[in-house]
Amino acid sequence: MSDNRQDDEILGKAYDAKLMKRLLSYVKPYRKYVFFAILLNIFVAALGPLRPYLTKIAIDDYIAKSDYYGLMIISIALLFSLILQAVIQYFLTYATQYLGQKTLYDLRVQLFSHVQKLALKFFDKTPIGRIVTRTTNDVESLGELFSSGIVMVFSDVFIIIWILGFMFTLDVKLSLVTLSVMPILIYGTFLFRKKVREAYRNVRYHLARLNSYMQEHITGMNVVQIFRKEEDEFKKFSSINADHRDANIKSIFYYAIFYPGVELLSSIAIALIIWYGGGEVIQNAITIGVLFAFVQYVEMFFRPIRDLSEKYNILQTSMASSERIFNLLDNKTFINNPTNPIPLKDINGHIEFRNVWFAYDDENYVLKNINLEIKPGESVAIVGHTGAGKSTLINILTRFYDINKGTILIDGIDIRQVDKRELRKHISMVLQDVFLFSGTIKSNITLDNDEIDIERVKKAAKLVGADKFIENLPNKYDEEVKERGATLSVGQKQLISFARALAYEPKILILDEATSSIDTDTEKIIQEAIQRLLKGRTSIVIAHRLSTIQNADKIIVLHKGEIKEIGKHQELLAKKGIYYKLYQLQYKDQEITIS
Repeated sequence: MSDNRQDDEILGKAYDAKLMKRLLSYVKPYRKYVFFAILLNIFVAALGPLRPYLTKIAIDDYIAKSDYYGLMIISIALLFSLILQAVIQYFLTYATQYLGQKTLYDLRVQLFSHVQKLALKFFDKTPIGRIVTRTTNDVESLGELFSSGIVMVFSDVFIIIWILGFMFTLDVKLSLVTLSVMPILIYGTFLFRKKVREAYRNVRYHLARLNSYMQEHITGMNVVQIFRKEEDEFKKFSSINADHRDANIKSIFYYAIFYPGVELLSSIAIALIIWYGGGEVIQNAITIGVLFAFVQYVEMFFRPIRDLSEKYNILQTSMASSERIFNLLDNKTFINNPTNPIPLKDINGHIEFRNVWFAYDDENYVLKNINLEIKPGESVAIVGHTGAGKSTLINILTRFYDINKGTILIDGIDIRQVDKRELRKHISMVLQDVFLFSGTIKSNITLDNDEIDIERVKKAAKLVGADKFIENLPNKYDEEVKERGATLSVGQKQLISFARALAYEPKILILDEATSSIDTDTEKIIQEAIQRLLKGRTSIVIAHRLSTIQNADKIIVLHKGEIKEIGKHQELLAKKGIYYKLYQLQYKDQEITIS
Protein backbone atom coordinates (compact mmCIF):
# COMPACT_ATOMS: atom_id res chain seq x y z
CA MET A 1 0.00 0.00 0.00
CA SER A 2 1.40 3.36 -1.04
CA ASP A 3 1.86 6.38 1.17
CA ASN A 4 -0.85 8.19 -0.77
CA ARG A 5 -3.33 5.46 0.01
CA GLN A 6 -2.34 5.62 3.65
CA ASP A 7 -2.99 9.36 3.68
CA ASP A 8 -6.57 8.59 2.74
CA GLU A 9 -7.13 5.70 5.07
CA ILE A 10 -5.35 6.44 8.35
CA LEU A 11 -7.08 8.70 10.78
CA GLY A 12 -5.35 11.69 12.31
CA LYS A 13 -5.87 13.09 15.80
CA ALA A 14 -9.35 13.01 17.32
CA TYR A 15 -8.88 16.72 18.07
CA ASP A 16 -6.28 19.01 16.57
CA ALA A 17 -6.23 22.61 17.82
CA LYS A 18 -4.53 23.94 14.67
CA LEU A 19 -7.05 22.24 12.39
CA MET A 20 -9.94 23.47 14.51
CA LYS A 21 -8.58 27.02 14.38
CA ARG A 22 -8.49 26.84 10.58
CA LEU A 23 -11.99 25.37 10.45
CA LEU A 24 -13.32 28.13 12.71
CA SER A 25 -11.90 30.72 10.30
CA TYR A 26 -14.63 29.65 7.85
CA VAL A 27 -17.24 30.26 10.54
CA LYS A 28 -15.86 33.72 11.39
CA PRO A 29 -17.76 35.62 8.63
CA TYR A 30 -20.99 34.24 10.11
CA ARG A 31 -20.12 34.69 13.78
CA LYS A 32 -23.34 36.64 14.42
CA TYR A 33 -25.25 33.44 13.62
CA VAL A 34 -22.97 31.53 16.01
CA PHE A 35 -23.61 33.99 18.86
CA PHE A 36 -27.33 34.01 18.07
CA ALA A 37 -27.43 30.19 18.11
CA ILE A 38 -25.46 29.99 21.38
CA LEU A 39 -27.87 32.49 22.96
CA LEU A 40 -30.84 30.43 21.80
CA ASN A 41 -29.08 27.31 23.10
CA ILE A 42 -28.89 28.81 26.62
CA PHE A 43 -32.64 29.46 26.63
CA VAL A 44 -33.75 26.23 24.96
CA ALA A 45 -31.48 24.19 27.25
CA ALA A 46 -33.17 25.75 30.30
CA LEU A 47 -36.72 25.02 29.14
CA GLY A 48 -36.30 21.23 29.29
CA PRO A 49 -35.01 21.05 32.91
CA LEU A 50 -37.57 23.70 33.88
CA ARG A 51 -40.47 21.30 33.31
CA PRO A 52 -39.54 18.76 36.07
CA TYR A 53 -39.19 21.71 38.44
CA LEU A 54 -42.67 22.92 37.46
CA THR A 55 -43.93 19.35 37.87
CA LYS A 56 -42.47 19.30 41.42
CA ILE A 57 -44.39 22.55 42.19
CA ALA A 58 -47.58 21.10 40.69
CA ILE A 59 -47.37 17.97 42.87
CA ASP A 60 -46.27 19.56 46.15
CA ASP A 61 -48.12 22.87 46.03
CA TYR A 62 -51.29 22.11 44.10
CA ILE A 63 -52.07 18.39 43.70
CA ALA A 64 -51.22 17.60 47.34
CA LYS A 65 -53.38 20.54 48.44
CA SER A 66 -56.21 19.91 45.91
CA ASP A 67 -55.69 23.38 44.43
CA TYR A 68 -57.36 23.04 40.99
CA TYR A 69 -56.86 26.67 40.01
CA GLY A 70 -53.14 26.54 40.82
CA LEU A 71 -52.86 23.23 38.96
CA MET A 72 -54.46 24.83 35.89
CA ILE A 73 -52.00 27.75 36.01
CA ILE A 74 -48.98 25.44 36.32
CA SER A 75 -50.33 23.25 33.47
CA ILE A 76 -50.62 26.35 31.24
CA ALA A 77 -47.05 27.26 32.23
CA LEU A 78 -45.88 23.76 31.21
CA LEU A 79 -47.72 24.05 27.88
CA PHE A 80 -46.26 27.49 27.26
CA SER A 81 -42.73 26.18 27.96
CA LEU A 82 -43.26 23.41 25.37
CA ILE A 83 -44.52 25.89 22.74
CA LEU A 84 -41.70 28.34 23.49
CA GLN A 85 -39.12 25.52 23.24
CA ALA A 86 -40.52 24.48 19.85
CA VAL A 87 -40.36 28.05 18.51
CA ILE A 88 -36.80 28.62 19.79
CA GLN A 89 -35.78 25.19 18.45
CA TYR A 90 -37.05 26.20 15.01
CA PHE A 91 -34.90 29.36 14.90
CA LEU A 92 -31.96 27.48 16.40
CA THR A 93 -32.15 24.72 13.77
CA TYR A 94 -32.49 27.27 10.97
CA ALA A 95 -29.53 29.31 12.21
CA THR A 96 -27.24 26.29 12.62
CA GLN A 97 -28.17 24.77 9.25
CA TYR A 98 -27.76 28.15 7.54
CA LEU A 99 -24.34 28.48 9.17
CA GLY A 100 -23.38 24.97 8.04
CA GLN A 101 -24.46 25.44 4.43
CA LYS A 102 -22.78 28.86 4.08
CA THR A 103 -19.46 27.57 5.42
CA LEU A 104 -19.62 24.47 3.21
CA TYR A 105 -20.32 26.67 0.19
CA ASP A 106 -17.33 28.89 0.94
CA LEU A 107 -15.06 25.91 1.50
CA ARG A 108 -16.12 24.18 -1.74
CA VAL A 109 -15.61 27.39 -3.72
CA GLN A 110 -12.12 27.81 -2.25
CA LEU A 111 -11.26 24.18 -2.94
CA PHE A 112 -12.45 24.28 -6.56
CA SER A 113 -10.69 27.58 -7.18
CA HIS A 114 -7.48 26.18 -5.70
CA VAL A 115 -7.65 22.97 -7.76
CA GLN A 116 -8.08 25.02 -10.95
CA LYS A 117 -4.83 26.87 -10.20
CA LEU A 118 -2.75 23.74 -9.62
CA ALA A 119 -0.25 22.75 -12.27
CA LEU A 120 -0.70 19.62 -14.39
CA LYS A 121 2.24 18.12 -12.51
CA PHE A 122 -0.08 17.74 -9.52
CA PHE A 123 -2.77 15.93 -11.54
CA ASP A 124 -0.14 13.61 -13.04
CA LYS A 125 0.53 12.20 -9.56
CA THR A 126 -2.89 12.50 -7.91
CA PRO A 127 -5.85 10.23 -8.75
CA ILE A 128 -8.88 12.20 -9.89
CA GLY A 129 -11.11 10.20 -7.55
CA ARG A 130 -9.18 11.48 -4.56
CA ILE A 131 -9.64 15.11 -5.60
CA VAL A 132 -13.37 14.56 -6.17
CA THR A 133 -13.62 12.95 -2.72
CA ARG A 134 -11.99 16.01 -1.14
CA THR A 135 -14.46 18.45 -2.72
CA THR A 136 -17.55 16.29 -2.11
CA ASN A 137 -17.42 13.62 0.62
CA ASP A 138 -14.82 15.25 2.85
CA VAL A 139 -16.45 18.68 2.64
CA GLU A 140 -19.88 17.14 3.26
CA SER A 141 -18.59 15.36 6.37
CA LEU A 142 -17.75 18.81 7.78
CA GLY A 143 -21.40 19.79 7.38
CA GLU A 144 -22.41 18.08 10.60
CA LEU A 145 -19.54 19.76 12.46
CA PHE A 146 -20.56 23.23 11.29
CA SER A 147 -24.33 22.74 11.62
CA SER A 148 -24.61 20.25 14.50
CA GLY A 149 -21.24 19.97 16.18
CA ILE A 150 -19.70 23.36 16.92
CA VAL A 151 -22.91 25.09 18.06
CA MET A 152 -25.13 22.22 19.18
CA VAL A 153 -22.48 20.89 21.56
CA PHE A 154 -23.32 23.96 23.66
CA SER A 155 -26.91 22.73 23.89
CA ASP A 156 -25.83 19.44 25.50
CA VAL A 157 -23.43 21.20 27.87
CA PHE A 158 -26.01 23.82 28.88
CA ILE A 159 -28.67 21.12 29.42
CA ILE A 160 -26.32 19.24 31.80
CA ILE A 161 -25.47 22.49 33.63
CA TRP A 162 -29.15 23.46 33.98
CA ILE A 163 -30.09 19.95 35.17
CA LEU A 164 -27.31 19.93 37.77
CA GLY A 165 -28.33 23.43 38.85
CA PHE A 166 -31.96 22.44 39.39
CA MET A 167 -30.98 19.15 41.07
CA PHE A 168 -28.62 20.75 43.60
CA THR A 169 -31.17 23.50 44.23
CA LEU A 170 -33.79 20.89 45.13
CA ASP A 171 -31.60 18.53 47.23
CA VAL A 172 -27.81 18.24 47.52
CA LYS A 173 -27.68 14.72 49.05
CA LEU A 174 -30.03 13.21 46.49
CA SER A 175 -27.99 14.90 43.73
CA LEU A 176 -24.77 13.27 45.00
CA VAL A 177 -26.50 9.86 45.19
CA THR A 178 -27.70 10.33 41.62
CA LEU A 179 -24.20 11.24 40.40
CA SER A 180 -22.60 8.23 42.13
CA VAL A 181 -22.82 6.29 38.83
CA MET A 182 -20.82 8.99 37.00
CA PRO A 183 -17.34 7.42 37.47
CA ILE A 184 -18.56 4.25 35.74
CA LEU A 185 -20.15 6.34 32.96
CA ILE A 186 -16.97 8.40 32.44
CA TYR A 187 -14.80 5.27 32.25
CA GLY A 188 -17.29 3.60 29.86
CA THR A 189 -17.39 6.68 27.66
CA PHE A 190 -13.59 6.87 27.51
CA LEU A 191 -13.36 3.15 26.61
CA PHE A 192 -16.13 3.54 24.01
CA ARG A 193 -14.33 6.47 22.36
CA LYS A 194 -11.11 4.48 22.13
CA LYS A 195 -12.75 1.38 20.64
CA VAL A 196 -14.95 3.33 18.24
CA ARG A 197 -11.92 5.32 17.07
CA GLU A 198 -10.11 2.09 16.14
CA ALA A 199 -13.24 0.69 14.50
CA TYR A 200 -13.80 3.92 12.57
CA ARG A 201 -10.24 3.88 11.26
CA ASN A 202 -10.85 0.34 10.01
CA VAL A 203 -14.11 1.36 8.32
CA ARG A 204 -12.37 4.28 6.56
CA TYR A 205 -9.61 1.98 5.37
CA HIS A 206 -12.04 -0.50 3.79
CA LEU A 207 -14.26 2.29 2.42
CA ALA A 208 -11.23 3.78 0.62
CA ARG A 209 -10.48 0.34 -0.86
CA LEU A 210 -14.09 -0.03 -1.96
CA ASN A 211 -14.27 3.42 -3.57
CA SER A 212 -10.95 2.98 -5.32
CA TYR A 213 -11.90 -0.42 -6.70
CA MET A 214 -15.32 0.80 -7.86
CA GLN A 215 -13.93 3.87 -9.63
CA GLU A 216 -11.14 1.98 -11.35
CA HIS A 217 -13.31 -0.86 -12.63
CA ILE A 218 -16.24 1.27 -13.75
CA THR A 219 -13.83 3.48 -15.69
CA GLY A 220 -12.21 0.39 -17.24
CA MET A 221 -15.47 -1.54 -17.78
CA ASN A 222 -14.80 -2.05 -21.48
CA VAL A 223 -11.52 -3.84 -20.66
CA VAL A 224 -13.23 -6.00 -18.03
CA GLN A 225 -15.95 -7.04 -20.47
CA ILE A 226 -13.78 -7.65 -23.53
CA PHE A 227 -11.51 -9.98 -21.55
CA ARG A 228 -14.50 -11.66 -19.83
CA LYS A 229 -13.25 -10.85 -16.32
CA GLU A 230 -16.67 -10.00 -14.86
CA GLU A 231 -16.81 -13.04 -12.55
CA ASP A 232 -13.24 -12.62 -11.28
CA GLU A 233 -13.71 -8.91 -10.63
CA PHE A 234 -17.06 -9.61 -8.96
CA LYS A 235 -15.37 -12.03 -6.56
CA LYS A 236 -12.69 -9.45 -5.70
CA PHE A 237 -15.33 -6.77 -5.21
CA SER A 238 -17.39 -9.10 -3.01
CA SER A 239 -14.34 -9.74 -0.83
CA ILE A 240 -13.57 -6.02 -0.43
CA ASN A 241 -17.25 -5.28 0.17
CA ALA A 242 -17.40 -8.03 2.82
CA ASP A 243 -14.40 -6.51 4.62
CA HIS A 244 -16.18 -3.14 4.64
CA ARG A 245 -19.38 -4.74 5.92
CA ASP A 246 -17.54 -6.57 8.71
CA ALA A 247 -15.75 -3.39 9.76
CA ASN A 248 -19.09 -1.57 10.00
CA ILE A 249 -20.65 -4.41 11.97
CA LYS A 250 -17.75 -4.26 14.41
CA SER A 251 -18.26 -0.53 14.92
CA ILE A 252 -21.98 -1.12 15.40
CA PHE A 253 -21.13 -3.70 18.07
CA TYR A 254 -19.53 -0.99 20.24
CA TYR A 255 -22.56 1.24 19.83
CA ALA A 256 -24.78 -1.71 20.68
CA ILE A 257 -22.90 -2.08 23.98
CA PHE A 258 -22.42 1.61 24.85
CA TYR A 259 -25.97 2.93 24.41
CA PRO A 260 -27.69 0.09 26.33
CA GLY A 261 -24.92 0.53 28.95
CA VAL A 262 -25.89 4.18 29.34
CA GLU A 263 -29.53 3.15 29.64
CA LEU A 264 -28.54 0.59 32.30
CA LEU A 265 -26.69 3.25 34.30
CA SER A 266 -29.70 5.53 33.92
CA SER A 267 -31.92 2.78 35.35
CA ILE A 268 -29.49 2.19 38.22
CA ALA A 269 -29.52 5.93 38.97
CA ILE A 270 -33.34 5.90 39.01
CA ALA A 271 -33.30 2.85 41.30
CA LEU A 272 -30.93 4.68 43.67
CA ILE A 273 -33.21 7.73 43.67
CA ILE A 274 -36.28 5.62 44.42
CA TRP A 275 -34.37 3.70 47.16
CA TYR A 276 -32.68 6.65 48.81
CA GLY A 277 -35.23 9.33 47.89
CA GLY A 278 -38.13 7.09 48.83
CA GLY A 279 -36.63 6.67 52.28
CA GLU A 280 -36.23 10.44 52.56
CA VAL A 281 -39.89 10.90 51.60
CA ILE A 282 -40.97 8.37 54.24
CA GLN A 283 -38.95 10.33 56.81
CA ASN A 284 -40.47 13.59 55.49
CA ALA A 285 -36.96 14.88 54.64
CA ILE A 286 -38.05 15.63 51.06
CA THR A 287 -41.40 15.85 49.29
CA ILE A 288 -42.84 13.43 46.75
CA GLY A 289 -42.60 16.23 44.18
CA VAL A 290 -38.82 16.42 44.62
CA LEU A 291 -38.55 12.65 44.19
CA PHE A 292 -40.65 12.75 41.03
CA ALA A 293 -38.58 15.65 39.64
CA PHE A 294 -35.32 13.76 40.26
CA VAL A 295 -36.61 10.72 38.33
CA GLN A 296 -37.31 13.04 35.39
CA TYR A 297 -33.93 14.75 35.71
CA VAL A 298 -32.09 11.42 35.59
CA GLU A 299 -33.93 10.45 32.39
CA MET A 300 -33.00 13.84 30.91
CA PHE A 301 -29.41 13.83 32.22
CA PHE A 302 -28.14 10.80 30.29
CA ARG A 303 -29.58 11.95 26.96
CA PRO A 304 -27.03 14.77 26.42
CA ILE A 305 -24.29 12.38 27.59
CA ARG A 306 -25.17 10.09 24.68
CA ASP A 307 -25.40 13.10 22.37
CA LEU A 308 -21.93 14.29 23.40
CA SER A 309 -20.53 10.86 22.50
CA GLU A 310 -22.13 11.27 19.07
CA LYS A 311 -20.65 14.76 18.79
CA TYR A 312 -17.25 13.21 19.49
CA ASN A 313 -17.70 10.93 16.50
CA ILE A 314 -18.65 13.95 14.37
CA LEU A 315 -15.54 15.74 15.62
CA GLN A 316 -13.38 12.71 14.85
CA THR A 317 -14.74 12.43 11.31
CA SER A 318 -14.33 16.16 10.76
CA MET A 319 -10.72 16.20 11.96
CA ALA A 320 -9.83 13.41 9.52
CA SER A 321 -11.66 15.12 6.63
CA SER A 322 -10.31 18.59 7.41
CA GLU A 323 -6.75 17.27 7.53
CA ARG A 324 -7.11 15.86 4.01
CA ILE A 325 -8.85 19.02 2.76
CA PHE A 326 -6.15 21.31 4.16
CA ASN A 327 -3.43 19.07 2.75
CA LEU A 328 -4.95 19.78 -0.67
CA LEU A 329 -5.35 23.52 0.02
CA ASP A 330 -1.76 23.70 1.25
CA ASN A 331 -0.43 22.10 -1.93
CA LYS A 332 1.63 24.71 -3.77
CA THR A 333 2.22 22.91 -7.07
CA PHE A 334 1.68 26.05 -9.10
CA ILE A 335 3.01 27.53 -12.33
CA ASN A 336 3.69 30.94 -10.83
CA ASN A 337 2.85 34.15 -12.61
CA PRO A 338 5.48 36.92 -12.69
CA THR A 339 5.12 39.76 -10.17
CA ASN A 340 5.04 42.35 -12.95
CA PRO A 341 3.86 40.53 -16.11
CA ILE A 342 4.68 41.91 -19.54
CA PRO A 343 1.52 42.57 -21.62
CA LEU A 344 1.09 40.21 -24.56
CA LYS A 345 -1.50 41.88 -26.75
CA ASP A 346 -1.57 41.51 -30.54
CA ILE A 347 1.11 38.94 -31.32
CA ASN A 348 2.51 37.75 -34.64
CA GLY A 349 3.15 34.20 -33.45
CA HIS A 350 6.94 34.15 -33.69
CA ILE A 351 8.11 31.25 -31.46
CA GLU A 352 11.67 30.51 -30.36
CA PHE A 353 13.10 27.70 -28.22
CA ARG A 354 16.62 28.54 -27.03
CA ASN A 355 18.69 25.81 -25.37
CA VAL A 356 15.59 24.36 -23.68
CA TRP A 357 15.91 21.46 -21.24
CA PHE A 358 12.99 19.87 -19.44
CA ALA A 359 12.37 16.94 -17.06
CA TYR A 360 9.13 15.95 -15.36
CA ASP A 361 10.97 14.71 -12.29
CA ASP A 362 13.88 17.20 -12.38
CA GLU A 363 16.28 14.35 -13.12
CA ASN A 364 15.52 12.44 -16.31
CA TYR A 365 15.44 15.01 -19.12
CA VAL A 366 12.65 14.46 -21.62
CA LEU A 367 13.81 17.37 -23.81
CA LYS A 368 17.49 18.17 -24.26
CA ASN A 369 19.00 21.35 -25.66
CA ILE A 370 16.06 22.21 -27.93
CA ASN A 371 16.81 25.05 -30.33
CA LEU A 372 13.96 25.85 -32.67
CA GLU A 373 12.51 28.86 -34.46
CA ILE A 374 8.96 28.97 -35.83
CA LYS A 375 8.25 32.06 -37.89
CA PRO A 376 4.88 33.87 -37.89
CA GLY A 377 2.30 32.03 -40.01
CA GLU A 378 4.59 29.04 -40.44
CA SER A 379 3.20 25.51 -40.26
CA VAL A 380 5.56 23.18 -38.41
CA ALA A 381 5.09 19.44 -37.95
CA ILE A 382 6.72 17.47 -35.16
CA VAL A 383 7.26 13.73 -35.58
CA GLY A 384 9.07 11.00 -33.72
CA HIS A 385 8.66 7.69 -31.94
CA THR A 386 6.38 7.41 -28.88
CA GLY A 387 8.15 9.03 -25.93
CA ALA A 388 10.34 11.22 -28.12
CA GLY A 389 9.00 14.36 -26.38
CA LYS A 390 6.51 15.66 -28.97
CA SER A 391 3.61 16.41 -26.58
CA THR A 392 6.06 17.64 -23.95
CA LEU A 393 7.20 20.34 -26.38
CA ILE A 394 3.59 21.58 -26.50
CA ASN A 395 3.14 21.36 -22.73
CA ILE A 396 6.06 23.67 -22.05
CA LEU A 397 5.05 26.13 -24.77
CA THR A 398 1.64 26.56 -23.10
CA ARG A 399 3.29 26.68 -19.65
CA PHE A 400 1.48 23.64 -18.35
CA TYR A 401 4.98 22.88 -17.10
CA ASP A 402 7.95 25.21 -16.60
CA ILE A 403 11.25 24.38 -18.23
CA ASN A 404 14.39 23.55 -16.23
CA LYS A 405 16.88 25.40 -18.40
CA GLY A 406 16.78 27.69 -21.41
CA THR A 407 14.21 30.15 -22.74
CA ILE A 408 11.00 30.02 -24.75
CA LEU A 409 10.02 33.27 -26.45
CA ILE A 410 6.92 34.48 -28.26
CA ASP A 411 7.53 37.61 -30.32
CA GLY A 412 10.81 38.01 -28.43
CA ILE A 413 9.18 37.90 -24.94
CA ASP A 414 10.09 35.18 -22.45
CA ILE A 415 6.81 33.36 -21.74
CA ARG A 416 7.73 33.16 -18.02
CA GLN A 417 7.43 36.96 -17.94
CA VAL A 418 3.85 36.80 -19.26
CA ASP A 419 0.65 36.09 -17.33
CA LYS A 420 -0.39 32.46 -17.97
CA ARG A 421 -3.96 33.36 -18.92
CA GLU A 422 -2.73 36.10 -21.25
CA LEU A 423 -0.36 33.63 -22.92
CA ARG A 424 -2.99 30.92 -23.37
CA LYS A 425 -5.49 33.43 -24.75
CA HIS A 426 -3.47 33.46 -27.97
CA ILE A 427 -3.16 29.65 -28.22
CA SER A 428 -5.79 27.06 -29.16
CA MET A 429 -5.21 23.34 -28.95
CA VAL A 430 -6.89 20.27 -30.41
CA LEU A 431 -5.99 17.00 -28.71
CA GLN A 432 -6.33 13.39 -29.77
CA ASP A 433 -8.56 12.61 -26.79
CA VAL A 434 -11.31 15.21 -27.15
CA PHE A 435 -13.04 16.26 -23.94
CA LEU A 436 -16.62 17.48 -24.18
CA PHE A 437 -18.61 18.79 -21.23
CA SER A 438 -22.25 18.17 -20.36
CA GLY A 439 -24.23 20.97 -22.00
CA THR A 440 -24.98 21.82 -25.63
CA ILE A 441 -23.05 21.84 -28.90
CA LYS A 442 -22.85 25.63 -28.65
CA SER A 443 -21.62 25.67 -25.04
CA ASN A 444 -18.92 23.12 -25.93
CA ILE A 445 -17.67 25.32 -28.74
CA THR A 446 -17.80 28.59 -26.79
CA LEU A 447 -17.06 27.10 -23.35
CA ASP A 448 -19.64 29.67 -22.16
CA ASN A 449 -17.54 32.60 -23.35
CA ASP A 450 -20.00 35.48 -23.74
CA GLU A 451 -17.73 37.19 -26.27
CA ILE A 452 -18.34 34.37 -28.78
CA ASP A 453 -21.79 34.83 -30.35
CA ILE A 454 -23.78 32.24 -32.28
CA GLU A 455 -22.72 33.65 -35.65
CA ARG A 456 -19.07 33.15 -34.76
CA VAL A 457 -19.88 29.62 -33.62
CA LYS A 458 -21.64 28.82 -36.91
CA LYS A 459 -18.80 30.31 -38.93
CA ALA A 460 -16.22 28.20 -37.08
CA ALA A 461 -18.35 25.05 -37.45
CA LYS A 462 -18.82 25.67 -41.17
CA LEU A 463 -15.12 26.21 -41.75
CA VAL A 464 -14.18 22.86 -40.21
CA GLY A 465 -17.12 20.99 -41.75
CA ALA A 466 -18.94 20.38 -38.46
CA ASP A 467 -22.02 22.28 -39.61
CA LYS A 468 -23.12 19.36 -41.82
CA PHE A 469 -23.86 17.00 -38.95
CA ILE A 470 -24.88 19.75 -36.48
CA GLU A 471 -27.59 21.10 -38.80
CA ASN A 472 -29.06 17.58 -39.03
CA LEU A 473 -29.46 17.33 -35.24
CA PRO A 474 -33.00 17.94 -33.87
CA ASN A 475 -31.94 21.01 -31.85
CA LYS A 476 -28.95 21.92 -34.01
CA TYR A 477 -26.49 24.01 -31.94
CA ASP A 478 -28.68 23.66 -28.85
CA GLU A 479 -28.55 19.86 -29.03
CA GLU A 480 -27.79 18.38 -25.62
CA VAL A 481 -24.35 16.82 -25.18
CA LYS A 482 -24.10 14.01 -22.64
CA GLU A 483 -21.11 13.48 -20.34
CA ARG A 484 -17.87 13.31 -22.38
CA GLY A 485 -19.97 13.49 -25.57
CA ALA A 486 -21.28 9.93 -25.19
CA THR A 487 -23.98 10.40 -27.88
CA LEU A 488 -21.53 11.64 -30.53
CA SER A 489 -19.09 9.71 -32.69
CA VAL A 490 -15.33 10.13 -32.36
CA GLY A 491 -15.23 12.09 -35.60
CA GLN A 492 -18.07 14.40 -34.56
CA LYS A 493 -16.39 15.14 -31.24
CA GLN A 494 -13.16 15.91 -33.06
CA LEU A 495 -14.93 18.29 -35.43
CA ILE A 496 -16.48 20.12 -32.46
CA SER A 497 -13.03 20.46 -30.90
CA PHE A 498 -11.76 21.98 -34.17
CA ALA A 499 -14.66 24.43 -34.17
CA ARG A 500 -13.90 25.28 -30.53
CA ALA A 501 -10.25 26.01 -31.34
CA LEU A 502 -11.21 28.18 -34.31
CA ALA A 503 -13.97 30.10 -32.48
CA TYR A 504 -11.37 31.53 -30.10
CA GLU A 505 -9.46 32.99 -33.10
CA PRO A 506 -5.96 32.06 -31.89
CA LYS A 507 -2.68 33.32 -33.34
CA ILE A 508 -1.05 30.00 -32.50
CA LEU A 509 -2.79 26.72 -33.25
CA ILE A 510 -1.64 23.36 -31.89
CA LEU A 511 -2.88 20.05 -33.25
CA ASP A 512 -1.70 17.17 -31.06
CA GLU A 513 -2.48 13.87 -32.83
CA ALA A 514 -5.74 15.55 -33.80
CA THR A 515 -6.62 13.17 -36.65
CA SER A 516 -5.28 9.85 -35.33
CA SER A 517 -8.69 8.60 -34.09
CA ILE A 518 -10.69 9.64 -37.14
CA ASP A 519 -11.96 7.50 -40.01
CA THR A 520 -10.71 8.14 -43.52
CA ASP A 521 -13.80 10.04 -44.75
CA THR A 522 -13.82 12.36 -41.73
CA GLU A 523 -10.07 12.83 -42.08
CA LYS A 524 -10.55 14.12 -45.62
CA ILE A 525 -13.05 16.69 -44.34
CA ILE A 526 -10.71 17.74 -41.54
CA GLN A 527 -7.64 17.88 -43.77
CA GLU A 528 -9.47 20.31 -46.05
CA ALA A 529 -10.54 22.32 -42.99
CA ILE A 530 -7.02 22.31 -41.58
CA GLN A 531 -5.62 23.90 -44.71
CA ARG A 532 -8.06 26.80 -44.32
CA LEU A 533 -7.60 26.81 -40.54
CA LEU A 534 -3.83 27.20 -40.67
CA LYS A 535 -3.79 30.23 -42.98
CA GLY A 536 -2.49 33.32 -41.23
CA ARG A 537 -1.67 31.38 -38.06
CA THR A 538 1.46 29.92 -36.61
CA SER A 539 0.70 26.23 -36.29
CA ILE A 540 2.35 23.23 -34.68
CA VAL A 541 1.10 19.84 -35.79
CA ILE A 542 2.00 16.59 -34.02
CA ALA A 543 1.00 13.55 -36.06
CA HIS A 544 1.65 9.84 -36.31
CA ARG A 545 0.23 9.71 -39.80
CA LEU A 546 3.05 11.20 -41.82
CA SER A 547 0.71 11.54 -44.80
CA THR A 548 -1.10 14.34 -42.96
CA ILE A 549 1.92 16.62 -42.59
CA GLN A 550 3.63 16.37 -45.98
CA ASN A 551 2.67 19.95 -46.86
CA ALA A 552 4.13 21.43 -43.65
CA ASP A 553 6.58 24.32 -44.10
CA LYS A 554 8.99 22.54 -41.81
CA ILE A 555 9.14 19.07 -40.21
CA ILE A 556 10.96 18.60 -36.90
CA VAL A 557 12.15 15.07 -36.13
CA LEU A 558 12.52 14.38 -32.41
CA HIS A 559 14.41 11.37 -31.11
CA LYS A 560 14.90 10.69 -27.40
CA GLY A 561 14.22 14.32 -26.53
CA GLU A 562 16.60 15.85 -29.11
CA ILE A 563 16.02 17.46 -32.48
CA LYS A 564 17.73 15.18 -34.98
CA GLU A 565 16.42 16.45 -38.30
CA ILE A 566 14.71 19.57 -39.70
CA GLY A 567 13.42 20.04 -43.24
CA LYS A 568 10.58 19.57 -45.69
CA HIS A 569 9.05 16.18 -46.46
CA GLN A 570 11.03 15.44 -49.63
CA GLU A 571 14.27 16.82 -48.15
CA LEU A 572 14.03 14.53 -45.14
CA LEU A 573 13.21 11.50 -47.28
CA ALA A 574 16.29 12.24 -49.40
CA LYS A 575 18.49 12.24 -46.27
CA LYS A 576 17.36 8.67 -45.51
CA GLY A 577 17.64 9.32 -41.78
CA ILE A 578 15.17 8.85 -38.93
CA TYR A 579 12.25 10.45 -40.82
CA TYR A 580 12.89 8.16 -43.80
CA LYS A 581 12.80 5.12 -41.48
CA LEU A 582 9.57 6.32 -39.86
CA TYR A 583 8.02 6.81 -43.28
CA GLN A 584 9.16 3.40 -44.53
CA LEU A 585 7.88 1.73 -41.36
CA GLN A 586 4.49 3.36 -41.72
CA TYR A 587 4.36 2.55 -45.40
CA LYS A 588 5.07 -1.12 -44.67
CA ASP A 589 2.39 -1.16 -41.99
CA GLN A 590 -0.07 0.21 -44.54
CA GLU A 591 0.96 -2.44 -47.05
CA ILE A 592 0.36 -5.19 -44.48
CA THR A 593 -3.01 -3.71 -43.61
CA ILE A 594 -4.08 -3.57 -47.27
CA SER A 595 -2.99 -7.15 -47.94
